[in-house]
Amino acid sequence: MDYFAHETAVIDENCKIGKDTKIWHFSHIMSNCKIGERCNLGQNVVVSPNVVLGENVKVQNNVSIYSGVTCEDDVFLGPSMVFTNVINPRSAIIRRNKYLKTKVKKGASIGANATIICGITIGEYAFIGAGSVVTKDVLPFALVVGNPSKQIGWVSEYGHTLIFNDDGFAKCRESKKYYKMVEGGIEKL
Repeated sequence: MDYFAHETAVIDENCKIGKDTKIWHFSHIMSNCKIGERCNLGQNVVVSPNVVLGENVKVQNNVSIYSGVTCEDDVFLGPSMVFTNVINPRSAIIRRNKYLKTKVKKGASIGANATIICGITIGEYAFIGAGSVVTKDVLPFALVVGNPSKQIGWVSEYGHTLIFNDDGFAKCRESKKYYKMVEGGIEKL
C-alpha cells in the first residue's frame, strides 16, 4: 500500500488510490473510485462510487463527492462544500440512472460551504467564494461569489485578483506572470 489511510477510514473494493495520498479519520471511499497521487482527504469525507480525483487534490473536512463528479489535478475543495448529482431529487423516486456529470477543471478552488449544482463545468483555476451557490458553468480564471453566484472578477493561477490596465493586461502579484483579456475570457501569457 503506497498511500496512508487512518484506521477509521473505510475503503471499498476496486478503488485505485495513488501513491502518497492520505485519507483521514472517518472517511469512506466507495467502490470503483480513482484517486490520484498526493491527494489529501480530510476527516469525514465521502467519495461515492465511480468518482475520479486527479493528482494533488485537497479535500477538506466534511465534503461529500457524489457519483458523476470528476476533479482534475490540483483542485481544492473547501470545508463542508457540497456537490449535488440530481437536479430534482425526491425521496420516493429513484434517479440513480439520471446523475448529471460535474467537472472541476485543473487548479480550481471551491470555498467553504459552497454548493455546486450538478451538470456544470468549473473552468481551470476558477475561484468559487465561500458560501456561493453555483448554478451554471464557470469560466477559467473566473472569481464567482454569491447566491446564485455571479462573476465579480478574474484571478491568477496563484489565486490573486487580477487588475487589468487599459490595454487589457494584468500581472499576478505573486508569480509575476501576465494575463491578457481575450474575447470570452482571459489567457495566461
